[in-house]
Amino acid sequence: MATTETGDEPGVVAEVLPLRDEMAQEAAARLGAGSSKRIRREQVRLLVRSGTFLVGAAIVSFWIVCAVFGGLFRPYNPLTQNLLAINQPPSLAHLFGTDNLGRDVLSRVIIGSREILIVAPLATLLGTLVGTVLGLLQGFYRGVIDALTGRVVDAFLALPVVIVAFLFIVAAGASVPTLIIVIGLGFGLVISRTVRTAVLQERELDYVAAARLRGERGMHTMFVEILPNVLGPIIVEFTVRLGYAIFAVATLSFLGFGIQPPTPDWGSDIAATYQYLAAGYWWETLFPALAIASLITGVNLIGDSIESVIIQ
Repeated sequence: MATTETGDEPGVVAEVLPLRDEMAQEAAARLGAGSSKRIRREQVRLLVRSGTFLVGAAIVSFWIVCAVFGGLFRPYNPLTQNLLAINQPPSLAHLFGTDNLGRDVLSRVIIGSREILIVAPLATLLGTLVGTVLGLLQGFYRGVIDALTGRVVDAFLALPVVIVAFLFIVAAGASVPTLIIVIGLGFGLVISRTVRTAVLQERELDYVAAARLRGERGMHTMFVEILPNVLGPIIVEFTVRLGYAIFAVATLSFLGFGIQPPTPDWGSDIAATYQYLAAGYWWETLFPALAIASLITGVNLIGDSIESVIIQ
């Protein structure tokens, strides 16, 4: 049976092929999105089954409950002084004893979780945002931007974050906003290094090249195409830096440049009572120190669990 040839066939093929390619790309995108969702669900299941994560989450949740609802179950007012009951050892009346001003140590430990659980997470969040933006710019554009910002980062990272924070707080004055900004910016420079390394690897992949060919702007490529694929290292950095931020806040308070007395705070309470250790009043220093150690341990357990799930 004879077939009729027309001159329209090349044009029809020319129209069909791009349409077919576009449909294939859309199907691949849907499959990729579905695969990403399955991976995230599997990662969440692994975390929930991880004993390390559950222990860390329980510790951190305990201190969050103390920070939010501590006023409901603290045995005494943490600011009330009783000069007739100074330096009393742990007893039924005062489970953690009293300090050199007769204040209940347990109440101060419970309420002392508030400031540190406000300052440290906010500082870490600020640092993560700054570090993510800076790392994206460095890794994606490279060249002059990477060179200039890289030198600034190197200069700041030459000193420990606590020392840099100390210098800025001395100049600006001790306050909660200053603590958040100084610690956050310090950690942001550290986080930018990790984000930059991840972006350098991603920018060489095919999907970034395809975005350039489609004429997408740099900001769109960075925040829509690349950012979702580097969220894993960013989340790990957040949890790791949160532990460091807790320690930094406590250290600055111990040195007198953090949370100021008489506000209950673990670091400042240790600074006010450690001199009495030689006299045998160990409980005044031990319990705030254990509170700091337990919170940092809980955060680190969560961070280690998240890192193991994301990296595997």
